[in-house]
Amino acid sequence: MTPPARSLQERRKDTLHRLEHDIDAWVATADPDGTPYLVPLSFLWDGETLLISTAAANPTARNLRAGGRVRLTAGPTRDVVLIEGTAELLDGVGDEVGDAFAEKTGFDPRKGRNYLYFRIRPLQIQAWREANELAGRDLMLDGVWQA
Repeated sequence: MTPPARSLQERRKDTLHRLEHDIDAWVATADPDGTPYLVPLSFLWDGETLLISTAAANPTARNLRAGGRVRLTAGPTRDVVLIEGTAELLDGVGDEVGDAFAEKTGFDPRKGRNYLYFRIRPLQIQAWREANELAGRDLMLDGVWQA
């Protein structure tokens, strides 16, 4: 039996909980020719943006540096959060942010060689569980929360 559709406010609350507590997301990028690349990466949510880290030589880093567009999904297919946004390459992170990332994800890129950090600013966030939530799935549009 399909549960009743959640209100936008409930979905936003559930989405923020997922962003605060989930560790990993699927990250999709494309190279300049449009070839897609999908990889799971750990993230840290700061209340407005997501922080990810990946090796400088891998396709995700190259694609983000070239185009800066990214899509991420968190959660299972029947409770998905889909985020579309822009990524900014950071020069590094301070100790407080680096420690928070390492504590949440169990991975400290500062201890590896040639890892980059990217800050992802969401432009669109959608969330839905079942077909009855598809019509109202837009929680954020053009970087502005709708609920």
